[in-house]
Parts: sequence; structure tokens; C-alpha cells
Amino acid sequence: MNRRLIVILSAVLLALLGTALVINYVRSADARAIASQQPVKVYVAEKLIPVGTTLKDAQRTQLIAETHVAAQALPKGALQDINPENNTLLALSDIQPGEFLMSARFGNTPVGEKAIEVPPGMLAVSLQLSDPARVGKFVTPGSHIAILATHTIKAVGTDPEVKALNDLALTGTSPLLPDVQVIAMGDTPLAAPNQDSKDQAKTPGFLVTVAVSPDDAVRLVHGINNYTLYAGLRGPDVKMDANTQANDATLFKFDPKALLKEVQ
Repeated sequence: MNRRLIVILSAVLLALLGTALVINYVRSADARAIASQQPVKVYVAEKLIPVGTTLKDAQRTQLIAETHVAAQALPKGALQDINPENNTLLALSDIQPGEFLMSARFGNTPVGEKAIEVPPGMLAVSLQLSDPARVGKFVTPGSHIAILATHTIKAVGTDPEVKALNDLALTGTSPLLPDVQVIAMGDTPLAAPNQDSKDQAKTPGFLVTVAVSPDDAVRLVHGINNYTLYAGLRGPDVKMDANTQANDATLFKFDPKALLKEVQ
């Protein structure tokens, strides 16, 4: 009888122990489930974060936003805090809107400059302009400019009058490309071109890269190699006649033929 009682009591104790273990496991599972659903802080890109942007600047200019996600949905390596220890780190590459900010995407040195984006069917051509010729610092990527060319006027022919006219070395200015889009700007001044006795006021230049059609690229490269170029920043709804020209004769309204007679 005592033996049977011992067996019964043992069975009851085992059942109670098993029940306690099950309850404890269920409680732990519930705790883990609740913890996995708890919101945790994380940062997400609101706008494009260009390569080289510091975390501090991205936060200051509202390129990023603080949000919360369930702990189980937090990506591994997601950035959860911006502080004095990491806010000077730079974006190693462009970070697109909607992306979580990952710690691995920031460091001390950008991987490299991003290649410029050339519109489909277009060519990127760079030209060197002085600061006034590029409208100072007002031309930026995305701007539309007109490129003007100043050139020597040459008449074709072999008769003495044509030769005499060409000897006057008249110059004119015409629109080379009335409307082109700027896709990149060089911020570092380039060395001034070699100066000659006729022009001692040459100034350093800056590279301006524009997107042009293949046909316009040929015209622009010819202009770069042979003419003096100047840029004009286009305003809204501006209309420009590609055939407009100003030259030494029309600007001051004198007759080159009359001038030739005086010279002769």
C-alpha cells in the first residue's frame, strides 16, 4: 500500500513539475513574442543622401527621419543612434529615399565620386569658362544655359575687297547652342591659360559639363577649340533666336565698305 502511495505521489509531482515547465515555457515564449513586437528606433532616408554627406548634415537638412519598427523587423546593422561619436561619418555612396540607414554605409572616406548621369541619347561635354563667363556661382547642375561664341568674321573669296575686309579682323558673337542643360560643375579653379601680349588679364577657368545631342556635341567641340565661349543663364520662358548676331559692323552701325575706302 505504501509503495502504491509513493508511485501515485511521484506521478502527481511529475505532473505538477511538467505543468510548471510548460507554463514557464509559455510565459517565456510570450515574453519573447512581446519583446519582438516592441518598437525600436531606427533612421530612414527621407530624401536622396548624396555620397560624401555627413550624418550630421543629413540630419540637419532633414534628409533623414527617425522612425520605429518592431524589434524583429530591425535590419541587422541598422543605425539606431546619431551622436557626436559618429555624426561626422560620411555616406560612402548615394543612399536612396526609403532606405534604412545602415552603419556599413558610412565611413571616413567616400568610396569614390559618383559618375555623372547623362540623359539618354545625349553626350556629356565639358568646357572651360572663366567665373564671369559661367555666370559666377549661379549656374548649378540642372541649370539651363545658352552658350555664345565670339569669333572672327571671315569672308570667302580671293578678290582684293574680300582680302581687305578680312584684314580688318572683324569679330562677331552668335548663339552657338541656345539651350543646354548643365549636369556637373567643377568647383576647383583651373590654371589660367597661357597669357600673351594681347591679353594680360586671363583668369582661371572652371569646368562646366553639359548634356548635348551628338550633332550639338560636334558644334560645341569645334567652338571650344576655335572660339571664345560665354554662357548665359536662361530664365523662365526665355526665347532666343539662333540667328541673332552682333559684330563689329552692326554693333556700332558702321559700313565696313566705307571703312575700306578710308583705309585705301
